[in-house]
Amino acid sequence: MKIGLLGVSFETQNMGVSALTAGTIQCILHRWPRAEVFILDYGKTGRTYTFEVGDQQVSIPLVNMRFSWMFYLKNNAAFLILLCLFLKLVPFKGLRRKIINGNPCLKELEAADLVVSMSGGDSFSDIYGLDRLAYGALPQFLALFAGKKLVLLPQTLGPFKSRIARLAARYILRRARLVYARDHRSLRETAAGFGFEHLSGKFRFHYDVGFVVDAVAPAQIDLVGLPAERQEGSCRVGLNISGLLAMGGYTRNNMFGLRADYNRLVRELIEFLIDIKKAEVLLVPHVFGRVGESDAAVCEKVYEELKTCYQGRLGFVRGRYSQSEIKYIIGSCDFFIGSRMHACIAALSQNIPAVAIAYTDKFIGVMESIGRGGSVADPREMTEEEIVMFVDRAFEQRASVRQELEQSMPQVKATALRLFDDIEAACSLG
Repeated sequence: MKIGLLGVSFETQNMGVSALTAGTIQCILHRWPRAEVFILDYGKTGRTYTFEVGDQQVSIPLVNMRFSWMFYLKNNAAFLILLCLFLKLVPFKGLRRKIINGNPCLKELEAADLVVSMSGGDSFSDIYGLDRLAYGALPQFLALFAGKKLVLLPQTLGPFKSRIARLAARYILRRARLVYARDHRSLRETAAGFGFEHLSGKFRFHYDVGFVVDAVAPAQIDLVGLPAERQEGSCRVGLNISGLLAMGGYTRNNMFGLRADYNRLVRELIEFLIDIKKAEVLLVPHVFGRVGESDAAVCEKVYEELKTCYQGRLGFVRGRYSQSEIKYIIGSCDFFIGSRMHACIAALSQNIPAVAIAYTDKFIGVMESIGRGGSVADPREMTEEEIVMFVDRAFEQRASVRQELEQSMPQVKATALRLFDDIEAACSLG
Protein backbone atom coordinates (compact mmCIF):
# COMPACT_ATOMS: atom_id res chain seq x y z
CA MET A 1 0.00 0.00 0.00
CA LYS A 2 1.11 3.53 -0.74
CA ILE A 3 -0.66 6.20 1.28
CA GLY A 4 -0.45 9.99 1.07
CA LEU A 5 -1.05 12.07 4.20
CA LEU A 6 -2.52 15.58 4.06
CA GLY A 7 -2.90 18.11 6.87
CA VAL A 8 -0.21 16.59 9.09
CA SER A 9 3.37 17.62 9.77
CA PHE A 10 6.44 16.90 11.85
CA GLU A 11 7.81 20.40 11.10
CA THR A 12 5.70 22.17 13.68
CA GLN A 13 6.16 23.56 17.15
CA ASN A 14 2.69 22.25 18.06
CA MET A 15 2.97 18.78 19.56
CA GLY A 16 -0.76 18.24 19.09
CA VAL A 17 -0.25 18.30 15.32
CA SER A 18 2.84 16.09 15.68
CA ALA A 19 0.82 13.65 17.80
CA LEU A 20 -1.80 13.40 15.06
CA THR A 21 0.96 12.76 12.51
CA ALA A 22 2.63 10.09 14.64
CA GLY A 23 -0.70 8.49 15.58
CA THR A 24 -1.83 8.30 11.95
CA ILE A 25 1.39 6.63 10.85
CA GLN A 26 1.19 4.15 13.74
CA CYS A 27 -2.35 3.24 12.72
CA ILE A 28 -1.28 2.74 9.09
CA LEU A 29 1.67 0.53 10.03
CA HIS A 30 -0.48 -1.48 12.41
CA ARG A 31 -2.65 -2.48 9.45
CA TRP A 32 0.06 -2.57 6.76
CA PRO A 33 3.51 -2.96 8.39
CA ARG A 34 5.26 -2.55 5.02
CA ALA A 35 3.19 0.35 3.71
CA GLU A 36 4.85 3.24 1.90
CA VAL A 37 3.77 6.51 3.47
CA PHE A 38 4.46 10.05 2.28
CA ILE A 39 3.36 13.45 3.53
CA LEU A 40 2.09 15.95 0.96
CA ASP A 41 2.45 19.31 2.67
CA TYR A 42 3.63 22.86 2.17
CA GLY A 43 7.33 23.65 2.25
CA LYS A 44 10.13 25.20 0.24
CA THR A 45 12.04 21.93 -0.01
CA GLY A 46 11.34 18.25 0.40
CA ARG A 47 13.02 16.00 2.94
CA THR A 48 12.73 12.55 4.50
CA TYR A 49 11.84 11.85 8.11
CA THR A 50 12.79 8.75 10.07
CA PHE A 51 9.86 7.57 12.15
CA GLU A 52 10.28 4.93 14.84
CA VAL A 53 7.55 2.52 15.91
CA GLY A 54 8.92 0.13 18.49
CA ASP A 55 12.02 -1.42 16.92
CA GLN A 56 10.94 -0.44 13.40
CA GLN A 57 12.35 2.59 11.57
CA VAL A 58 10.33 3.91 8.64
CA SER A 59 11.30 6.57 6.10
CA ILE A 60 8.54 9.13 5.52
CA PRO A 61 9.23 11.48 2.58
CA LEU A 62 7.84 15.00 2.57
CA VAL A 63 6.59 15.88 -0.91
CA ASN A 64 6.52 19.65 -0.76
CA MET A 65 3.94 21.95 -2.30
CA ARG A 66 3.89 25.73 -2.17
CA PHE A 67 1.14 28.00 -0.85
CA SER A 68 2.29 31.11 -2.66
CA TRP A 69 1.37 33.91 -5.03
CA MET A 70 4.16 32.59 -7.30
CA PHE A 71 1.70 30.69 -9.46
CA TYR A 72 4.35 29.68 -11.98
CA LEU A 73 6.00 27.27 -9.53
CA LYS A 74 5.37 23.69 -10.67
CA ASN A 75 4.48 22.66 -7.10
CA ASN A 76 2.20 25.63 -6.40
CA ALA A 77 -1.02 24.17 -4.96
CA ALA A 78 -3.31 26.23 -7.20
CA PHE A 79 -1.20 25.42 -10.29
CA LEU A 80 -1.35 21.71 -9.47
CA ILE A 81 -5.13 21.83 -9.20
CA LEU A 82 -5.46 23.55 -12.59
CA LEU A 83 -3.00 21.08 -14.09
CA CYS A 84 -5.16 18.18 -12.88
CA LEU A 85 -8.22 19.78 -14.46
CA PHE A 86 -6.30 20.31 -17.71
CA LEU A 87 -5.20 16.65 -17.74
CA LYS A 88 -8.84 15.58 -17.81
CA LEU A 89 -9.09 17.27 -21.22
CA VAL A 90 -5.98 15.59 -22.65
CA PRO A 91 -7.17 12.68 -24.84
CA PHE A 92 -3.83 10.87 -25.11
CA LYS A 93 -2.92 8.56 -22.24
CA GLY A 94 0.80 8.67 -23.06
CA LEU A 95 0.87 12.45 -22.98
CA ARG A 96 -0.99 12.52 -19.68
CA ARG A 97 1.52 10.08 -18.23
CA LYS A 98 4.45 12.19 -19.46
CA ILE A 99 3.04 15.34 -17.86
CA ILE A 100 2.37 13.57 -14.56
CA ASN A 101 5.83 11.97 -14.44
CA GLY A 102 7.37 15.38 -15.04
CA ASN A 103 5.79 16.80 -11.90
CA PRO A 104 7.09 15.32 -8.59
CA CYS A 105 3.90 16.13 -6.66
CA LEU A 106 1.54 14.64 -9.22
CA LYS A 107 3.81 11.65 -9.73
CA GLU A 108 3.67 10.74 -6.03
CA LEU A 109 -0.04 11.45 -5.85
CA GLU A 110 -0.75 9.31 -8.90
CA ALA A 111 1.06 6.34 -7.31
CA ALA A 112 -0.97 6.51 -4.07
CA ASP A 113 -3.58 3.84 -3.36
CA LEU A 114 -5.22 6.12 -0.82
CA VAL A 115 -5.01 9.74 0.33
CA VAL A 116 -6.05 10.65 3.87
CA SER A 117 -6.50 14.10 5.39
CA MET A 118 -6.32 15.28 9.00
CA SER A 119 -6.52 19.11 8.56
CA GLY A 120 -4.46 19.58 11.71
CA GLY A 121 -7.25 18.06 13.77
CA ASP A 122 -9.49 21.13 13.93
CA SER A 123 -8.80 23.22 10.82
CA PHE A 124 -11.51 21.76 8.58
CA SER A 125 -13.53 24.77 9.66
CA ASP A 126 -13.50 28.55 9.30
CA ILE A 127 -13.28 29.09 13.07
CA TYR A 128 -9.68 30.26 12.56
CA GLY A 129 -10.47 32.21 9.39
CA LEU A 130 -10.83 31.43 5.68
CA ASP A 131 -7.06 31.50 5.07
CA ARG A 132 -6.57 28.58 7.44
CA LEU A 133 -9.43 26.65 5.82
CA ALA A 134 -8.04 27.27 2.32
CA TYR A 135 -4.59 26.18 3.43
CA GLY A 136 -5.95 22.80 4.43
CA ALA A 137 -8.64 22.42 1.77
CA LEU A 138 -6.49 22.98 -1.34
CA PRO A 139 -4.57 19.67 -0.99
CA GLN A 140 -7.90 17.87 -0.55
CA PHE A 141 -9.23 19.45 -3.75
CA LEU A 142 -6.00 18.38 -5.45
CA ALA A 143 -6.45 14.76 -4.37
CA LEU A 144 -10.05 14.72 -5.56
CA PHE A 145 -9.23 16.34 -8.92
CA ALA A 146 -6.42 13.80 -9.34
CA GLY A 147 -9.03 11.06 -9.01
CA LYS A 148 -7.74 9.63 -5.72
CA LYS A 149 -9.72 7.95 -2.96
CA LEU A 150 -9.88 10.59 -0.23
CA VAL A 151 -10.68 9.81 3.41
CA LEU A 152 -11.08 12.46 6.11
CA LEU A 153 -9.46 11.05 9.24
CA PRO A 154 -10.90 11.46 12.77
CA GLN A 155 -10.98 15.19 13.46
CA THR A 156 -13.35 17.92 14.58
CA LEU A 157 -15.65 18.84 11.68
CA GLY A 158 -16.74 22.46 11.35
CA PRO A 159 -18.25 24.78 12.18
CA PHE A 160 -18.61 26.42 8.77
CA LYS A 161 -20.07 29.89 9.18
CA SER A 162 -19.36 31.67 5.90
CA ARG A 163 -20.93 30.83 2.55
CA ILE A 164 -17.53 30.20 0.92
CA ALA A 165 -16.54 27.82 3.70
CA ARG A 166 -19.79 25.90 3.38
CA LEU A 167 -19.41 25.57 -0.39
CA ALA A 168 -15.85 24.25 -0.05
CA ALA A 169 -16.77 21.88 2.75
CA ARG A 170 -19.83 20.56 0.91
CA TYR A 171 -17.74 19.72 -2.17
CA ILE A 172 -15.13 17.81 -0.14
CA LEU A 173 -17.60 16.05 2.17
CA ARG A 174 -19.76 14.87 -0.72
CA ARG A 175 -16.86 13.40 -2.70
CA ALA A 176 -14.72 11.92 0.09
CA ARG A 177 -15.04 8.13 0.38
CA LEU A 178 -15.29 8.28 4.18
CA VAL A 179 -15.60 11.10 6.70
CA TYR A 180 -14.53 10.42 10.28
CA ALA A 181 -15.01 12.66 13.29
CA ARG A 182 -13.39 12.18 16.67
CA ASP A 183 -16.57 13.30 18.42
CA HIS A 184 -20.22 12.47 17.95
CA ARG A 185 -21.34 16.08 18.23
CA SER A 186 -19.51 17.60 15.24
CA LEU A 187 -20.22 14.45 13.21
CA ARG A 188 -23.96 14.75 13.83
CA GLU A 189 -24.08 18.52 13.32
CA THR A 190 -22.05 18.42 10.09
CA ALA A 191 -24.08 15.60 8.53
CA ALA A 192 -27.35 17.35 9.46
CA GLY A 193 -26.12 20.82 8.49
CA PHE A 194 -25.34 19.69 4.93
CA GLY A 195 -28.32 17.38 4.59
CA PHE A 196 -26.15 14.26 4.53
CA GLU A 197 -28.05 12.27 7.16
CA HIS A 198 -28.87 9.66 4.51
CA LEU A 199 -25.13 9.00 4.13
CA SER A 200 -24.84 7.61 7.65
CA GLY A 201 -22.54 4.81 6.49
CA LYS A 202 -20.08 7.35 5.13
CA PHE A 203 -19.99 9.59 8.22
CA ARG A 204 -18.40 7.66 11.06
CA PHE A 205 -17.05 8.16 14.56
CA HIS A 206 -13.54 7.05 15.50
CA TYR A 207 -11.32 7.93 18.45
CA ASP A 208 -8.61 10.59 18.08
CA VAL A 209 -5.42 8.87 16.89
CA GLY A 210 -3.45 10.80 19.51
CA PHE A 211 -4.48 8.13 22.01
CA VAL A 212 -2.17 5.57 20.36
CA VAL A 213 1.02 7.68 20.40
CA ASP A 214 3.82 6.00 22.34
CA ALA A 215 5.47 7.70 25.31
CA VAL A 216 9.26 7.74 24.92
CA ALA A 217 11.70 8.79 27.63
CA PRO A 218 13.85 11.77 26.55
CA ALA A 219 17.62 11.37 26.73
CA GLN A 220 17.56 14.25 29.21
CA ILE A 221 14.79 16.26 30.88
CA ASP A 222 15.56 19.87 31.74
CA LEU A 223 13.38 20.33 34.80
CA VAL A 224 13.67 23.76 36.39
CA GLY A 225 12.51 24.58 39.93
CA LEU A 226 11.59 21.06 41.07
CA PRO A 227 13.87 18.22 42.15
CA ALA A 228 14.37 15.44 39.62
CA GLU A 229 13.64 12.86 42.32
CA ARG A 230 10.08 12.95 43.62
CA GLN A 231 9.68 13.14 47.39
CA GLU A 232 7.78 10.25 48.92
CA GLY A 233 4.10 11.10 49.34
CA SER A 234 4.27 14.18 47.11
CA CYS A 235 1.58 14.97 44.53
CA ARG A 236 2.70 16.46 41.24
CA VAL A 237 0.14 18.36 39.17
CA GLY A 238 0.98 19.10 35.55
CA LEU A 239 -0.36 22.44 34.32
CA ASN A 240 -0.30 23.13 30.59
CA ILE A 241 -0.58 26.87 29.92
CA SER A 242 -1.72 27.81 26.41
CA GLY A 243 0.22 30.61 24.77
CA LEU A 244 -2.71 31.04 22.39
CA LEU A 245 -5.15 31.79 25.22
CA ALA A 246 -2.61 33.84 27.13
CA MET A 247 -2.27 36.24 24.19
CA GLY A 248 -6.03 36.47 23.60
CA GLY A 249 -6.20 34.24 20.52
CA TYR A 250 -4.88 35.10 17.08
CA THR A 251 -6.70 38.44 17.15
CA ARG A 252 -5.11 39.16 20.58
CA ASN A 253 -8.50 40.48 21.66
CA ASN A 254 -10.25 37.60 23.47
CA MET A 255 -10.85 35.82 20.15
CA PHE A 256 -12.69 32.91 21.76
CA GLY A 257 -15.00 35.01 23.92
CA LEU A 258 -13.75 33.81 27.30
CA ARG A 259 -15.70 34.94 30.33
CA ALA A 260 -12.80 34.09 32.62
CA ASP A 261 -9.55 36.06 32.53
CA TYR A 262 -7.21 33.28 31.42
CA ASN A 263 -3.97 34.76 32.74
CA ARG A 264 -5.54 35.45 36.12
CA LEU A 265 -6.99 31.92 36.14
CA VAL A 266 -3.54 30.38 35.64
CA ARG A 267 -2.15 32.22 38.64
CA GLU A 268 -5.16 31.40 40.81
CA LEU A 269 -4.85 27.71 39.93
CA ILE A 270 -1.17 27.68 40.88
CA GLU A 271 -1.89 29.42 44.18
CA PHE A 272 -4.78 27.06 44.96
CA LEU A 273 -2.91 23.86 44.11
CA ILE A 274 0.22 24.78 46.06
CA ASP A 275 -1.22 26.64 49.08
CA ILE A 276 -4.49 24.78 49.57
CA LYS A 277 -3.89 21.33 48.08
CA LYS A 278 -0.21 21.19 49.09
CA ALA A 279 0.73 19.87 45.65
CA GLU A 280 3.74 20.72 43.54
CA VAL A 281 2.98 22.22 40.14
CA LEU A 282 4.91 21.47 36.96
CA LEU A 283 4.30 23.86 34.06
CA VAL A 284 4.24 21.77 30.86
CA PRO A 285 4.31 23.35 27.38
CA HIS A 286 2.75 21.54 24.43
CA VAL A 287 3.61 24.18 21.82
CA PHE A 288 7.26 25.18 21.68
CA GLY A 289 9.10 28.19 20.28
CA ARG A 290 9.74 31.66 21.62
CA VAL A 291 7.13 33.81 19.89
CA GLY A 292 3.47 33.78 18.91
CA GLU A 293 1.29 31.18 20.59
CA SER A 294 4.20 29.41 22.28
CA ASP A 295 3.31 27.63 25.51
CA ALA A 296 7.00 27.39 26.40
CA ALA A 297 7.42 31.17 26.47
CA VAL A 298 4.40 31.79 28.68
CA CYS A 299 5.28 28.88 31.01
CA GLU A 300 8.73 30.37 31.54
CA LYS A 301 7.25 33.84 32.10
CA VAL A 302 4.85 32.57 34.76
CA TYR A 303 7.60 30.55 36.43
CA GLU A 304 9.97 33.51 36.60
CA GLU A 305 7.19 35.66 38.04
CA LEU A 306 6.23 33.19 40.79
CA LYS A 307 9.36 31.14 41.51
CA THR A 308 10.34 33.16 44.56
CA CYS A 309 6.91 32.74 46.16
CA TYR A 310 6.80 29.00 45.52
CA GLN A 311 10.41 27.95 45.71
CA GLY A 312 10.73 24.18 45.53
CA ARG A 313 7.00 23.74 44.79
CA LEU A 314 6.77 25.24 41.28
CA GLY A 315 8.73 24.15 38.23
CA PHE A 316 8.59 24.08 34.46
CA VAL A 317 9.81 21.87 31.65
CA ARG A 318 12.49 23.73 29.72
CA GLY A 319 13.77 22.63 26.33
CA ARG A 320 12.31 21.09 23.18
CA TYR A 321 10.79 17.62 23.10
CA SER A 322 9.01 15.43 20.55
CA GLN A 323 5.33 14.52 20.86
CA SER A 324 6.32 11.19 22.43
CA GLU A 325 8.84 12.71 24.82
CA ILE A 326 6.49 15.38 26.16
CA LYS A 327 3.90 12.64 26.60
CA TYR A 328 6.39 10.74 28.75
CA ILE A 329 6.94 13.84 30.90
CA ILE A 330 3.19 14.35 31.28
CA GLY A 331 3.04 10.72 32.38
CA SER A 332 5.15 11.57 35.44
CA CYS A 333 2.28 13.64 36.89
CA ASP A 334 -0.44 12.47 39.27
CA PHE A 335 -3.06 14.92 38.00
CA PHE A 336 -3.16 17.15 34.94
CA ILE A 337 -4.81 20.39 33.83
CA GLY A 338 -4.47 21.28 30.17
CA SER A 339 -5.54 24.03 27.81
CA ARG A 340 -4.21 22.10 24.79
CA MET A 341 -6.41 19.16 23.95
CA HIS A 342 -3.63 16.77 22.97
CA ALA A 343 -1.80 17.55 26.19
CA CYS A 344 -4.94 16.28 27.95
CA ILE A 345 -5.08 13.24 25.64
CA ALA A 346 -1.43 12.53 26.50
CA ALA A 347 -2.42 12.43 30.18
CA LEU A 348 -5.67 10.48 29.85
CA SER A 349 -4.14 7.85 27.55
CA GLN A 350 -1.69 7.13 30.40
CA ASN A 351 -4.53 6.85 32.93
CA ILE A 352 -3.78 10.22 34.49
CA PRO A 353 -6.91 12.14 35.60
CA ALA A 354 -7.13 15.41 33.68
CA VAL A 355 -9.22 18.56 33.54
CA ALA A 356 -9.46 20.22 30.13
CA ILE A 357 -9.74 24.02 30.02
CA ALA A 358 -11.81 24.32 26.84
CA TYR A 359 -11.88 27.26 24.44
CA THR A 360 -13.76 25.50 21.60
CA ASP A 361 -16.33 22.70 21.44
CA LYS A 362 -13.68 20.22 20.27
CA PHE A 363 -12.70 19.62 23.89
CA ILE A 364 -16.11 18.52 25.14
CA GLY A 365 -16.69 16.32 22.08
CA VAL A 366 -13.42 14.41 22.44
CA MET A 367 -13.74 14.11 26.21
CA GLU A 368 -17.32 12.85 25.87
CA SER A 369 -16.11 10.19 23.43
CA ILE A 370 -14.15 8.50 26.24
CA GLY A 371 -16.74 9.12 28.94
CA ARG A 372 -14.95 12.12 30.48
CA GLY A 373 -17.31 14.91 29.42
CA GLY A 374 -17.62 15.90 33.07
CA SER A 375 -13.91 16.77 33.15
CA VAL A 376 -14.21 19.84 30.92
CA ALA A 377 -14.16 23.34 32.40
CA ASP A 378 -15.33 25.96 29.91
CA PRO A 379 -13.94 29.48 30.50
CA ARG A 380 -16.38 30.78 27.89
CA GLU A 381 -19.14 30.12 30.42
CA MET A 382 -17.36 29.92 33.79
CA THR A 383 -15.55 32.45 35.97
CA GLU A 384 -12.07 31.93 37.41
CA GLU A 385 -13.58 31.08 40.80
CA GLU A 386 -15.95 28.51 39.29
CA ILE A 387 -13.11 26.83 37.41
CA VAL A 388 -10.94 26.64 40.54
CA MET A 389 -13.84 25.00 42.40
CA PHE A 390 -14.29 22.62 39.44
CA VAL A 391 -10.60 21.66 39.61
CA ASP A 392 -10.92 21.17 43.37
CA ARG A 393 -13.67 18.56 42.91
CA ALA A 394 -11.78 16.80 40.13
CA PHE A 395 -8.59 16.74 42.21
CA GLU A 396 -10.38 15.05 45.10
CA GLN A 397 -11.84 12.44 42.76
CA ARG A 398 -8.54 11.64 41.01
CA ALA A 399 -8.09 8.18 42.55
CA SER A 400 -11.47 6.91 41.36
CA VAL A 401 -11.01 8.50 37.93
CA ARG A 402 -7.65 6.76 37.54
CA GLN A 403 -9.32 3.43 38.27
CA GLU A 404 -11.98 4.15 35.65
CA LEU A 405 -9.33 5.06 33.07
CA GLU A 406 -7.34 1.90 33.82
CA GLN A 407 -10.43 -0.10 32.92
CA SER A 408 -11.58 1.85 29.84
CA MET A 409 -8.42 3.19 28.18
CA PRO A 410 -7.00 -0.13 26.86
CA GLN A 411 -10.14 -0.60 24.75
CA VAL A 412 -10.05 3.01 23.51
CA LYS A 413 -6.46 2.65 22.35
CA ALA A 414 -7.01 -0.76 20.78
CA THR A 415 -10.01 0.54 18.83
CA ALA A 416 -8.17 3.71 17.75
CA LEU A 417 -5.29 1.61 16.45
CA ARG A 418 -7.62 -0.32 14.12
CA LEU A 419 -8.66 2.77 12.14
CA PHE A 420 -7.29 1.51 8.83
CA ASP A 421 -8.95 -1.89 9.21
CA ASP A 422 -12.23 -0.02 8.91
CA ILE A 423 -10.96 2.13 6.03
CA GLU A 424 -9.67 -0.91 4.12
CA ALA A 425 -13.03 -2.66 4.28
CA ALA A 426 -15.03 0.42 3.31
CA CYS A 427 -12.78 1.51 0.46
CA SER A 428 -12.10 -1.98 -0.99
CA LEU A 429 -8.33 -1.66 -0.59
CA GLY A 430 -5.74 -4.39 -0.76
